[in-house]
Amino acid sequence: MADVKLQAVVKAYGETKILHGIDLEIRDGEFMVFVGPSGCGKSTLLRTIAGLEDITGGEMRIGGRRVNDVPPAERGIAMVFQSYALYPHMNLYDNMAFGLKLAKVRKDEIDRAVRYAARILHIEHLLDRKPKDLSGGQRQRVAIGRAIVRKPEVFLFDEPLSNLDAALRVRMRYEFAKLHEDLKTTMVYVTHDQVEAMTLADRIAVLSAGRIEQVGTPMALYEHPDNLFVAGFIGSPRMNFIAAEMVETGAAQAMVRLAGGALIRAQVDAARAKAGDPVTLGVRPEHFQVGGDANLIQATITFVESLGGTTHAYCTFPGVEEALTCELDGRTRVRSGDSLSLQIPPDACYLFDAQGQAFRRVGVPA
Repeated sequence: MADVKLQAVVKAYGETKILHGIDLEIRDGEFMVFVGPSGCGKSTLLRTIAGLEDITGGEMRIGGRRVNDVPPAERGIAMVFQSYALYPHMNLYDNMAFGLKLAKVRKDEIDRAVRYAARILHIEHLLDRKPKDLSGGQRQRVAIGRAIVRKPEVFLFDEPLSNLDAALRVRMRYEFAKLHEDLKTTMVYVTHDQVEAMTLADRIAVLSAGRIEQVGTPMALYEHPDNLFVAGFIGSPRMNFIAAEMVETGAAQAMVRLAGGALIRAQVDAARAKAGDPVTLGVRPEHFQVGGDANLIQATITFVESLGGTTHAYCTFPGVEEALTCELDGRTRVRSGDSLSLQIPPDACYLFDAQGQAFRRVGVPA
């Protein structure tokens, strides 16, 4: 196992910068997930760690060793791509053994390594089959097995589940978590799917436009996002944002007025703000409560999604650019055109200043 340290890492193509001074430490044995929208630089960052892309500036260390100029094969890493890239004419055993054969590893060592990887991945009974005889999930396991036999210090995964159907993705998330538990090796995983990030990661690095916006545990990012971007990216359905104006400020709570006139009390440290400041109120869909006698807003339903255990109601509300999304109990009977009285608990409020920076939530565990 090994840690990975990036200090002021820059990647540019000519005058165009892709990565802007990345500082990040991935701990020994940690499962780190890079997440962000398409084009944010997460795959480029992974490829620089692998050595498939040279960095333009900064320093990179793997296991304490400076690897800026070290070729990929000598970095002690193994990478699993979105595409399985299996040899179609070889059976599974030979696909996993091929790299070791090229490296002139002894036959008995190859056999031990391949069978160990197959046992970890539950594909021992498939070793004599060819890729065309396998499902997508089984092919992905073979690609992972090909990485395991090399006994790398760091595993790198570039959106490995994106070619699988929804049900298989859920199953494979469990398989990845179990694999990390079994191998206890440093893993770096790239995805645009924040559900994968939340369920797999020890820590998540959220990227935007070639910069790291925030690094933290899944719950830290969910409960305490640093800014509007992280707040809107982490959580499903995404957080609602409502334009507001600061009315009262304080170190333990604030009062804001929404565009429709409603007064909402938020349990945040707003001591640095002043009355009249423009702010944005953030409310997660799952935090709305139907009815109540304080912190109420009135919204009109325009569309309803009934998902069995939960119901998603999409509503019009002043100060919201898109529909206001409310996650309700599945037994709640609502329909388009209904008026909905929604309570927002003060401790469930997120508040952001005019620059998009979050006010610290009070009374919520860090």
